[in-house]
Amino acid sequence: MRREDREMKNIEDIINTMRKCEVCRLAINGDNGYPYIIPLNFGLDVEGEKIKIIFHSAKEGKKIELFTKDNRASFEMDYGHRVESSEERGYCTAHFESVIGNGKIRILEDDEKEDALNKLVAQYHPEGFNYNRVAIPRTLVYSLEVESITGKIK
Repeated sequence: MRREDREMKNIEDIINTMRKCEVCRLAINGDNGYPYIIPLNFGLDVEGEKIKIIFHSAKEGKKIELFTKDNRASFEMDYGHRVESSEERGYCTAHFESVIGNGKIRILEDDEKEDALNKLVAQYHPEGFNYNRVAIPRTLVYSLEVESITGKIK
């Protein structure tokens, strides 16, 4: 990171920013030489400094096809955008918190799905939400096991 004064150095700060975000943009290797980026709902599974980002989807589709060929992925999420402008100074800047990183995608086994989906639901309903578990067998649940991560605050 070019501006070390803006880097989040504490993993707890990075995780706290992730918990405030609503969307995770997942970038996987496309089949046409370009990255394939998808905005997704997500959940977090955190054990110490080990982070897994949890996603769900239908069992087929473009992203599934791509990440089963190459499970390497990058991600980005951000929170708290606010633009600050000063006409008299001719100055404009943005304030935000962001997290980027990369890792490998792993499709979860059937016996891992419910716990992972509970963590995904907790991202959006910390007070709890009783979702219909009938859909679990029809749902693909996968995680990005984070290998590197950085956070920025401005």
